[in-house]
Amino acid sequence: MSEPPFRILPARAAEAPLVMRFIRELAEYERLVHEVAATEEGLREALSGDRPAVEAVIAYAGEEPVGFALFFHNFSTFAGHQGLYLEDIYVRPEWRGHGFGRRLLVYLARVARQRGCPRMEWAALDWNTGAIGFYKGLGAKAMSDWTVYRLSGEALERLSSEEPAESGK
Repeated sequence: MSEPPFRILPARAAEAPLVMRFIRELAEYERLVHEVAATEEGLREALSGDRPAVEAVIAYAGEEPVGFALFFHNFSTFAGHQGLYLEDIYVRPEWRGHGFGRRLLVYLARVARQRGCPRMEWAALDWNTGAIGFYKGLGAKAMSDWTVYRLSGEALERLSSEEPAESGK
């Protein structure tokens, strides 16, 4: 039996409920569901407007949605160009091993090149050796001399409440 036709379509704001379902499934897989604070309404807003905060694409096998990728542009001061930052990529477990993850990354690589982005970046959880091996097989390299830092919650609140120092006069 042959596989149904595969296609990737940009997600519109109306697809926020589907994208949100994928985000929840990914969070369950990554054992991080307790960190999901996103809402359909917030996602709909982020996907909307002339310059959306994020973009997403949905992968379909026939009419069935099987995965998604969510991305946005960052900027490298050293390269002097915007890049494409892949926030999330996910393929439902029953559809893994069929090349859908690779096809999503090919699609995003083409978007990056069409938009003049010299690079794509993303993060992977250290324990996800399957994903890490997959990414290395594509030619991606771990940026081992960089550490991601996050400021959130009480620490962000505390820092944001400080008065900025006056500039020298």
